[in-house]
Amino acid sequence: QVVLISGHLDSWDVGQGAMDDGGGAFISWEALSLVKDLGLRPKRTLRVVLWTGEEQGGAGAQQYYQLHKGNISNFDIVMESDEGTFRPSGLGFTGSAEARAVMKEVMALLKPINVTAVYDGADGTDIGYWMRDGVPGASLRDDLSKYFWFHHSEGDTMTVQDPKQMNLCAAVWTVVSYVIADMEEMLPR
Repeated sequence: QVVLISGHLDSWDVGQGAMDDGGGAFISWEALSLVKDLGLRPKRTLRVVLWTGEEQGGAGAQQYYQLHKGNISNFDIVMESDEGTFRPSGLGFTGSAEARAVMKEVMALLKPINVTAVYDGADGTDIGYWMRDGVPGASLRDDLSKYFWFHHSEGDTMTVQDPKQMNLCAAVWTVVSYVIADMEEMLPR
């Protein structure tokens, strides 16, 4: 059984793509790294996917889906970060009412960093195939007020990334993915 966390590498026009969407890739990798560094071993596999080709029609996501859709019942949740890694506020979520109730309990664990909201609807080109087939999905929601200052511009460089805000995003990604991966049962469909 798999809990999938992801971001994509899609700098294709100008800039470095550090914020869009290198940030999502960074926090996904950091989440896995933190779980390992803490010596935690969840009941399910935590899998990081760094998508490619999202801006060119989602070729990477489509290929991954084609290769793994035969095991779709083993995918617990798919998570994608694609709106930068600014100050997080919560997660967008797509799934059953029962799964949403569980997700609200999981997000309550993040009260100390004031990131508890569960919004309607996960966004993510790369996880869309899975959500259409009923797999619960989550996407990071954060402060988008500066997102379009840098989106697909020469300004999208590592200097845009605020280490403290990225750490908060990584904390959200780590807690949510680990807790779901370690629950007794998969999220209800």
